[in-house]
Amino acid sequence: MDTRKTGMRLLGLLAAFSVASTALAEIDLSGDWMISYHEDWLELGTGPDIADFAGMPVTEAARQRALSYHASQVNMPTHQCLPLPIEYADLWSNTRIWKEVDEDSQKVIAWRIRKDWGGTDRYIWMDNRPRPSAHAAHTFQGFSKGEWENNTLKVTTTHLKEGYARRNGVPRSDQATVVEHFMVFDNRLTVSVITKDPMYLSELWIRTANYERSITRQIRPYPCEVVTELASMKRGYVPHYFPWKNPFLEEFSKKFGIPLDTALGHPEQMYPGFIED
Repeated sequence: MDTRKTGMRLLGLLAAFSVASTALAEIDLSGDWMISYHEDWLELGTGPDIADFAGMPVTEAARQRALSYHASQVNMPTHQCLPLPIEYADLWSNTRIWKEVDEDSQKVIAWRIRKDWGGTDRYIWMDNRPRPSAHAAHTFQGFSKGEWENNTLKVTTTHLKEGYARRNGVPRSDQATVVEHFMVFDNRLTVSVITKDPMYLSELWIRTANYERSITRQIRPYPCEVVTELASMKRGYVPHYFPWKNPFLEEFSKKFGIPLDTALGHPEQMYPGFIED
């Protein structure tokens, strides 16, 4: 028996098995996915209360900016057609996912994501292109690179324009890094969103959303036209409150009977021992 030839065959079989296993680990995310609003419905539907930052690891700078926020800012002509920040878009709206494939190698170059609400279109690059320089322009979609961890697609996004982490004015800076995990279980897609922001978050902030695969749902066009929504708004005026004069500062805490300091958010609120303390 030629042990050398036998050993070579075994190495070949192991290599083939390794390649096959890697390929099998990559899940096909393609399809139209319908958001399940059973999770955080109040957050995603009517939106959070003013001065409700409970459970968020916000910094003092984030808290002050959020308290200066006025809901009428979304009525400003320059704000009406702005896209949702990617980490908020993950928690909102039906989604289409498809892949861009190199014609010669048939390798996946990128995953594409189109949102129904807002009409945003993202590329998640799967090839070896380098991440842009730290001085490169920042965009609303940022620069996203993906990698497979077993059957989970991990996506790391940098170079984001400033946006908001929550619809009551909590900001997210342009220095933030967003890490997403796309996980498919039968006909369901779970997306976890981890935001790291050295300016406005003192710790990582983690959220999740769930989708169900749909064979009938269609992603619609999203034309956006700027109109006059508030006739009383003067040209050049930005609706705002001075943080220490926000008339709704205590509204949320009084409505639910919780201390104001708790409503305003702190990193220790993320841990079970906070209630005992």
